[in-house]
Amino acid sequence: MKKIVFVLLLLLLAVPLSPQALAQDAAASGKTAKESRWDGNVTRSSPDKSSLTVRKIGSNVEKTVVYDSSTQWVSQEHNSKKVNQIDASQVKDNDRVICKGTWDKDGTLHATLISKRLTN
Repeated sequence: MKKIVFVLLLLLLAVPLSPQALAQDAAASGKTAKESRWDGNVTRSSPDKSSLTVRKIGSNVEKTVVYDSSTQWVSQEHNSKKVNQIDASQVKDNDRVICKGTWDKDGTLHATLISKRLTN
């Protein structure tokens, strides 16, 4: 009888720890991809591919930033609270930008916001 009770207790403990239960818990918690940031100077822009190549300031590290119709485009002067709505055509090579979005597996940032930084 003790063996049966012991086996039943083990089963009760093992079921909540199964991979399916853990996967359901993660999905139920509503975890979404964390928003990330990449900033630097635009080295290449490709309107045909809806992408920018952005080099980190003080570094040779470049990342590709892709955008789509849902990407918000703004411009702002340093230390200013005034934010201007712009469109993709107003961002050119050598402009300083701050891009926010989510990274995919191949290291491309899918931008939800691209902010062109203006000089005073």
